[in-house]
Amino acid sequence: GTFYEPGLGACGKTNSRYQLIVAVGHGVFDSYPGANPSNPNKNPICGKKLKATFGQKSVTVAVEDRCAGCSGAADLDFTEAGFKQLAALGVGRLQGVKWQWA
Repeated sequence: GTFYEPGLGACGKTNSRYQLIVAVGHGVFDSYPGANPSNPNKNPICGKKLKATFGQKSVTVAVEDRCAGCSGAADLDFTEAGFKQLAALGVGRLQGVKWQWA
């Protein structure tokens, strides 16, 4: 996982770096039951919470975006607020983040 500067997300909301939200990988977002590729704003995954864990730290975040550059189902893009719950921003990329629906 890494972090990004959110804006208008795939779920149709404008978000900020201070919110505990996350972008899930495009494969997870697009294949979520009830997903409609023609209108991602209505994807039932939007607003769903997940708990991400890295080492001994964890954070609960809400899905508000789709990560086109994420490489797999486990890859997440956090806001700075969410990332900082797991590691210092200077780390850049976290290898081995695990997550589950909360």
